[in-house]
Amino acid sequence: MAARRGLGRILTDIRPLQESADYRRLWIGQTVSQLGQQMATVTVAYQIFVITGSPFAVGVVGIVALVPLVVLGLYGGALVDHFDRRKVALVTALGLWLCTAVLLGQALLDLESVALLYGVVAVQSGLFAVNNPARSAIIPRLVPAHLLPAANALGMAAFNLGFTVGPLLGGVVIAWVGVAATYAIDLVTFTAAVYALVRLPSIPPLDAPPGVPGFRSVVEGITWLRRAPNLRMTFVLDLCAMVLAQPRALFPALALTVYAGGPSALGLLQAAPAIGSLVAFALSGWISRVHRHGVAILVAVLAYGASIALAGVSAIGAPGVMWLVVTMLAFSGSADMVSSAYRSTMLQQAAPDALRGRLQGVFTVVVAGGPRLGDFLAGSVAELTTTGMAMLYGGVACIVGASVAVALQRGFLSYDARHPRP
Repeated sequence: MAARRGLGRILTDIRPLQESADYRRLWIGQTVSQLGQQMATVTVAYQIFVITGSPFAVGVVGIVALVPLVVLGLYGGALVDHFDRRKVALVTALGLWLCTAVLLGQALLDLESVALLYGVVAVQSGLFAVNNPARSAIIPRLVPAHLLPAANALGMAAFNLGFTVGPLLGGVVIAWVGVAATYAIDLVTFTAAVYALVRLPSIPPLDAPPGVPGFRSVVEGITWLRRAPNLRMTFVLDLCAMVLAQPRALFPALALTVYAGGPSALGLLQAAPAIGSLVAFALSGWISRVHRHGVAILVAVLAYGASIALAGVSAIGAPGVMWLVVTMLAFSGSADMVSSAYRSTMLQQAAPDALRGRLQGVFTVVVAGGPRLGDFLAGSVAELTTTGMAMLYGGVACIVGASVAVALQRGFLSYDARHPRP
């Protein structure tokens, strides 16, 4: 009996799924839809690399997505604080579904247009920038505060399950049937996310201001964040990891050149961080018992940077041993899962509901925009050096950047979830 209780303290906390039927539907829809979305993501990168043969061209995807992500991420958060959050999430989800239909169409017509692929990515990025804050702002209204860390861990697991199976399956499907099939699967699986949103009740923001939000509404959220050093530091640390040490744009070149593989090798590299994240999630029963979230985030970010640096060393020193890089990338995914769960929880607990959408918008800009800028940076460094050196430099830069940031604001390390202070 004691052993069973001890195991329960280690394994995943699934109480949010048991206590909220609305959250359960939302989570299932996210889990299913992520499978197809990640298949489509790896397929876009594969198409661009095959057309151009350039890791830089793959990295440009990040810049193309960055501008609409920043603009609509900030303004989209204001929309979430003014209108029914369910409706905002549903409308943008339908827009994302249509983007996938366009990707399917260009693949069936064999257009081989990098410009069109960039355009669809840009539109997807803008819609995601509004959809994600809406979905994130909904969760604290469905789940009690003490279960938010577990709910965020479950959310990361849903994302990473798709990120694990999606690229692996995407690589197999591309090699077996072709790129159009992956987009068709995405089109079908994304309906699960739309259905979950349809079933949600109306979730208007508390004390929503009247009218359509303007620029002033966006400024209010950013101004409040300037007075919230702990939340601001969560963004800074995530940028250290995702901008300086994001290796995603290097995976096509690693798979097709360093390891002389094909779509299946690319799928394995894309899936490796998510595999590590899922392992961490499976053993995340402890996550709700940790209260010093600032310390936990810093440790996780440093571990992430070290893992990426060691992945670079493996690619340089043992280019014929792919499992070394896969292992290091898996460790990076484990660290990122822990960091993300605590950063999301800090924002949901410390931010007032009236500003939650706008702050989730900033969070989306950082969390989704950082990797896109990181794609461009990694692709550029790899073009000048090698893919292995790009990962090594990025991992070291992440460690140095995070250490300097916390040294300049040591109060972040004293953050206690039992007494949240923004």
